[in-house]
Amino acid sequence: MRIFFVSDVHGSERCFKKFVNAAKFYSVDVLILGGDLTGKAIVPVIENRDGTWNYEYFGEKRTVHNKLELENAINFLSDLGYYPYITNKEETIELQNDKNKLNELFLKLMKERLRQWVVLAEERLKSTKVKCYISPGNDDPLGVEEVIKNSDVVINPEGRLVTLGNFEMITLGYTNPTPWKSPRELEEDELRKVLENLIDKIQKPEQAIFNFHCPPYNTKLDECPMLTKDLKPVFSGGSPVLQHVGSISVREAIERVQPMLGLHGHVHEARSIEKIGRTICLNPGSQYLSGILNGAIIQVDAGKVKNYMLTSG
Repeated sequence: MRIFFVSDVHGSERCFKKFVNAAKFYSVDVLILGGDLTGKAIVPVIENRDGTWNYEYFGEKRTVHNKLELENAINFLSDLGYYPYITNKEETIELQNDKNKLNELFLKLMKERLRQWVVLAEERLKSTKVKCYISPGNDDPLGVEEVIKNSDVVINPEGRLVTLGNFEMITLGYTNPTPWKSPRELEEDELRKVLENLIDKIQKPEQAIFNFHCPPYNTKLDECPMLTKDLKPVFSGGSPVLQHVGSISVREAIERVQPMLGLHGHVHEARSIEKIGRTICLNPGSQYLSGILNGAIIQVDAGKVKNYMLTSG
């Protein structure tokens, strides 16, 4: 069985299309997208009375002059994971002053894009034998994954055990606390209990796959720049100071159970592979803002990981 695993696409249309197309490109049997499906921001595309549109990209004001340019701008923003929203000045001001209304719109746009992704995956994969598993991560609002539940092709394995041929996989998108207070976070004691309940479902630990969005603590998979209280990087000697931000309870679970494979994400900069005992743990990293899809191909057979490699493209 050949598995293609990615994580942290954060709403990027380009990355998701690459993910679906990877089934054929890499000749894999299983596709797994392990969390952080949704984008981080709405970009208002404000229609003007003179037939033009304005939007801002990283503080730069851009003007769109016709429908073709508008389509190109929408595709550009969507590929980067943003949610372009065509509106006017009055509605923009209204949304800025009404947080509840803004949050409702944000959730609506997230669900719409995820629903479109499910349709795309169904179109591309329904005539194949490829299994496609997509689950939420810590940045994904609660309930956003409900658009997956009625699909015959896309399966949400979150919080349960699924079988991949002769192998068992348990999935969890929650992480230990972060500075951003994202929607799916648990203190380590709570996270440990959830993990234990999931692990209890496994019949053959030596052939299990831990699809945990959060990487294990104190590995190459969880290194990222240290931040100040106002979320700015800490530097020493001109270089960023690194720290480990993964989960202690995830590491403890891996050390105790020694599953065949650990699939992780969450820390975009920590693209790496590391062994904890007999368990091969990997984090493909993320470059979604560049439209580059980082992934990993893993070949498993006879209860073991035979080959594995990180991919980028």
